[in-house]
Amino acid sequence: QVQLVESGGGLVQAGGSLRLSCAASGTIFSINTMRWYRQAPGKQRELVASISSSGSSIIYEDSAKGRFTISRDNTKKTAWLQMNSLKHEDTAQYYCNAEIMAMKSAQALNYWGQGTQVTVSS
Repeated sequence: QVQLVESGGGLVQAGGSLRLSCAASGTIFSINTMRWYRQAPGKQRELVASISSSGSSIIYEDSAKGRFTISRDNTKKTAWLQMNSLKHEDTAQYYCNAEIMAMKSAQALNYWGQGTQVTVSS
């Protein structure tokens, strides 16, 4: 069974940094696009960053540009989100999302992690 597990969240002061990790486990043939989303209380979940399977295509939400960096290591089945210059408005639950093929001929399915909380104190 495929699982995504996030870690690395916590409480940090404004201007500080955090590095989130998303590790995939289970029966996995390949992982396509991996994404980080966040959801603040009372707000809709929003895409923060995405990275293609090869890492050649990366997209950032406007507020993340220049401050956040998404990366991945396919051999470790892991993606990271390095967050620098954090602001109070970055406070949210952060979720990892990935399109994963369990077997070579299988359809890629969409998976979500359980989320990790990031709290930025002003």
